[in-house]
Amino acid sequence: MSGLDADGSGERDGDDSPDAETSDPSGETQMAADVWADQLLEERLTAIEGIGQFASEEREAVVECGDDGAGLSVAIDPLDGSSNLKSNNSMGTILAVYDGDLPASGRDLVAAAYVLYGPITTMVVARDGEVTEYVVEGQDGEFDERRAVREDVTLPDDPVVYGFGGRVPDWTDRFADYASDIEDELKLRYGGAMIGDVNQVMTYGGVFAYPELQSRREGKLRLQFEANPIGYIVESAGGASSNGAESLLDAEAEELHQRTPVYVGNEELIDRLEAGF
Repeated sequence: MSGLDADGSGERDGDDSPDAETSDPSGETQMAADVWADQLLEERLTAIEGIGQFASEEREAVVECGDDGAGLSVAIDPLDGSSNLKSNNSMGTILAVYDGDLPASGRDLVAAAYVLYGPITTMVVARDGEVTEYVVEGQDGEFDERRAVREDVTLPDDPVVYGFGGRVPDWTDRFADYASDIEDELKLRYGGAMIGDVNQVMTYGGVFAYPELQSRREGKLRLQFEANPIGYIVESAGGASSNGAESLLDAEAEELHQRTPVYVGNEELIDRLEAGF
């Protein structure tokens, strides 16, 4: 991976290590791997016919492409969990396809997907109310083949796992109360990459949350790039999503890098959370 400036135009201070750091538009740590993935996906996705807008968690503004921005809008988190790179743990890519200009409502989504870079590379795609899981395969560095391994994916009825982000001392009292109940019922699975943790919920049932915090009531995750597509996938699989008050897909989109609390999982677990809020 080469070290690139945030605009993809050149070397970053001569440091080409994948864990070299700057800051993204939200003020969070941006690693060279984030920038590399962003540049690669921007190049590939904007070349697709019918894509009118492209936006990334790693970029300040929307990129207009195609015929004067006409067409579908794509928003991505190029490398979710990039801080796991140094410790060789799971990472992923999140993609949202909106039929509307960015920032867009979750109700404008026509498809969403995530790719999990684990022991094998898998891709989960939601479209037209159905969810399919693929194994991504290839050779000679070109992973251009996919094979469906699970179709019509739904969350298991009996939840097993939970994963909650944020520092525990920074949780609000109402979320801490909810977490205390969940901890007595389910098994902890938290790996520091949203995609890895959500995939646990998709596989075993349960709940993932990056909640409101005392220091940041708006939460950490971005509505356009993370919350909306993951909410869309989980809801398409028969689960539920929430920002604490309503479905993530109903949240009003006001800014491109807008943050929101995120709660996704089995419907009964999300209903319990909202009842306590």
